[in-house]
Amino acid sequence: MTLVVFLVALIGAMAIGVPVAFALIFCGIALMEYLGMFNTQIIAQNMAIGANTFTLLAIPFFILAGELMNAGGLSRRIIDFAIACVGHIRGGLGIVAIMAAVILASISGSAAADSAALAAILLPMMSRAGYDVPRSAGLIAAGGVIAPVIPPSMAFIIFGVASNLSISKLFMAGIAPGVLMGTVLIVTWLFVARKDKAETLPRASWGEKGRAGMRAIWALGMPVIILGGIKFGVVTPTEAAVIATFYALFVGLFVYRELTLKSLPGVFIAAGRTTAAIMFLVCAALVSAWLITMANIPAELGSIIEPLIEHPKLLMAFIMVLIILVGTALDLTPTILILTPVLLPLVQKAGIDPIYFGVMFIMNCCIGLLTPPVGVVLNVVSGVGRIPLGRVIIGVWPFLVAEILVLFVLVAFPQIVLVPAHWFY
Repeated sequence: MTLVVFLVALIGAMAIGVPVAFALIFCGIALMEYLGMFNTQIIAQNMAIGANTFTLLAIPFFILAGELMNAGGLSRRIIDFAIACVGHIRGGLGIVAIMAAVILASISGSAAADSAALAAILLPMMSRAGYDVPRSAGLIAAGGVIAPVIPPSMAFIIFGVASNLSISKLFMAGIAPGVLMGTVLIVTWLFVARKDKAETLPRASWGEKGRAGMRAIWALGMPVIILGGIKFGVVTPTEAAVIATFYALFVGLFVYRELTLKSLPGVFIAAGRTTAAIMFLVCAALVSAWLITMANIPAELGSIIEPLIEHPKLLMAFIMVLIILVGTALDLTPTILILTPVLLPLVQKAGIDPIYFGVMFIMNCCIGLLTPPVGVVLNVVSGVGRIPLGRVIIGVWPFLVAEILVLFVLVAFPQIVLVPAHWFY
């Protein structure tokens, strides 16, 4: 019955248009009333505790680093370098989009920011070259959602705080699955775009490639510093976020000189707004998370799916389907905050590696960014590219299906995640 109260309160509040953060608080109040322990201090204390976490400081700094990277010209130089390398290949601009998405993912960790940068630069080029515009927009959206899988990832930070797992291990475990997603997207693009009568770009000479590489060297240095520092224990993820911010600021101001003191207030305001929205969600969700534990909802849910606990792969498949369905209605952050305290105890009881589960969980939540009606990244690409949302949804389907297939291949063969993860950490 507790599970019913939780679901009715949460879904009912969102159904009448209550913002997700306030719906989570309302859900907590409903649970307190049902348990006979209503106390406003519980709400205030849990929200304060939720914000007072050192690890969460990484979120505003990585968001700010991403904003500085886009404003300071780092994103454009990475894309220019990818064009110089593979732009001349048939379907080359699509390959450029995914190569740039993977590199940008290792810098910002924001699906929306990366998708916006890619759409603004590459969509006009792909349209002029003769590629199908909705399909091109769908590819860029699908590439953008790789960002929360490859470290540094704000999604892994939030999951790590909610689950009390090592964020550094989650970061390292996300590298191989993120690269696999990119590889599958390139293969899918080459297959579906083979009939497009698109022009290829002129082949860049080795000198031009070298000059593009030199112009991008400062931008390409950021993921080396971030991942290298975390891997070798030099910095924590939070410290890496601070370093990334000052690195992007220094390069934008003094190396590329595309970032000006006059533009900085706008960059800080944009980062502050995004940070405020995410942090309020985190604080509100921790109220519900505490009450989920008090109400013993994981045990109640566990009794429902008890037969699957003896079959870890079937349990993982069931959970993946559940998250796909939830992802059609909820954004990435609330999905993580609502489901983590409910599902993680069941996964651990089934003997599933929690780091592996975390990677799979975040990959699935990222796929939710592509599924209508919410589809945050679809809306970003639609707005930046000035393409009707319906056309972007049509164009993204081949790539969405490809990413879902990758997800279930990793369910069937968890070693694909676990073996490289142990190499990295």
